Amino acid sequence: MSPESKKLFNIIILGVAFMFMFTAFQTCGNVAQTVIRSLNSTDFHGSGYTSMAIIYGVFSASNLITPSVVAIVGPQLSMFASGLFYSMYIAVFIQPLPWSFYTASVFIGIAAAESDRRTVFIALTVISLVGTVLFFLIRQPDSENVLGEDESSDDQDLEVNESAQSTMGKAVDAFRKSLKLCVTKEMLLLSITTAYTGLELTFFSGVYGTCIGAVNKFGTEEKSLIGLSGIFIGIGEILGGSLFGLLSKNNRFGRNPVVLLGILVHFVAFYLIFLNMPGDAPIAPVEGTDSSAYIKSSKEVAIFCSFLLGLGDSCFNTQLLSILGFLYSEDSAPAFAVFKFVQSICAAVAFFYSNYLLLHWQLLVMVIFGFFGTISFFSVEWAAAAIVARGSDYRSI
Repeated sequence: MSPESKKLFNIIILGVAFMFMFTAFQTCGNVAQTVIRSLNSTDFHGSGYTSMAIIYGVFSASNLITPSVVAIVGPQLSMFASGLFYSMYIAVFIQPLPWSFYTASVFIGIAAAESDRRTVFIALTVISLVGTVLFFLIRQPDSENVLGEDESSDDQDLEVNESAQSTMGKAVDAFRKSLKLCVTKEMLLLSITTAYTGLELTFFSGVYGTCIGAVNKFGTEEKSLIGLSGIFIGIGEILGGSLFGLLSKNNRFGRNPVVLLGILVHFVAFYLIFLNMPGDAPIAPVEGTDSSAYIKSSKEVAIFCSFLLGLGDSCFNTQLLSILGFLYSEDSAPAFAVFKFVQSICAAVAFFYSNYLLLHWQLLVMVIFGFFGTISFFSVEWAAAAIVARGSDYRSI
């Protein structure tokens, strides 16, 4: 197999593996609070919000050391171990106990009826494990330095020893770079935008589905609407990723218009959710809520808002990844580690306060962070445009 074919093969395997793994995990996260809330009438007592807060809290701390871990054990084993932890968390829902539920939440950060629930989560666990096993199909790239006939075994042993010594040095260097990047001007400004993506990630991946499932005025379809909401969030993500990610090379207007579109789409979604959903929906008991919203709660509006949430999220994420890849093209791993650190810690905080704050307060927090995050992104993008004006190739991002 040629090097180009091997690279393409690895990309396909990675895509399929992550598709299986995160299909299972995101589905689990979307229904976690609703499922756990239905179990609280039994001997089990827990919170899906708290579980996700633990996941993203540990995840945020892990991101700073991830480049070092990958440098030591390699990407293939790192991804396989992470997949096992994801699968373990999902499997806990088959027969949940508080200690195992929250313990699995810690490990993953480092990486309906009773019978119906078991069937669903057994299937999700299997799907996640299939994706995890696929990582073993990844093929190692060919070595660029082929030994000549005049090279002795002593030279080979020397190279191996030097490689072993340099591995730890690379790990320490990656960690130091991550810490230094945290205090740079550009990263501090982008951290406000990243913080917003963490807050809205929490909202659309866990809180909003719970709100939909808690509205009794939706009738007997309230729980099934959670799955439909997740589907339309995904449709919005795919549409936005296709338009603003794959087609970004032909974008002559920069990243700011896409981010502006994203925040406007989200503000429209937040306003409609504010009008359409009861304020106590995020923290409603297992029986749901009969409270009235400002307008008659509409299933169609609720699902449309799901689409808007996914579309707006894709606008922010595609442009954040783009500008990080541009500003830190020489060594992007520490920059993306800081990005995931800030995003994850804000997601953890948001999942924690979701246990207590009413819907309108959660929306207000996102509006404030969204406004200032957009302004801070604009300032960094203007600085990046100045770099382009001095000779960099903007369209190659």
